[in-house]
Amino acid sequence: MVLLFNSRLKLFPDKLHSRWSGSFQVTKALTNGAVEMWNESTGTFTVNGQRLKPYLVGQPIEKVVVYSLSDPIAN
Repeated sequence: MVLLFNSRLKLFPDKLHSRWSGSFQVTKALTNGAVEMWNESTGTFTVNGQRLKPYLVGQPIEKVVVYSLSDPIAN
């Protein structure tokens, strides 16, 4: 499973919007660096392999740490 970098995505102009879309399955790696991918909604298509990054499914989230930012009590 991989994610695809979408440089044309301009739905939300703010910096915090993710430009990664996916998850896609790699069906074939071609010799020139291109990768053939498949998704249920889009079907099969070919993209440059440099626009992909691994998608780690089911990676556990570590223990949540909460920091208190209140002022210390003056004695």
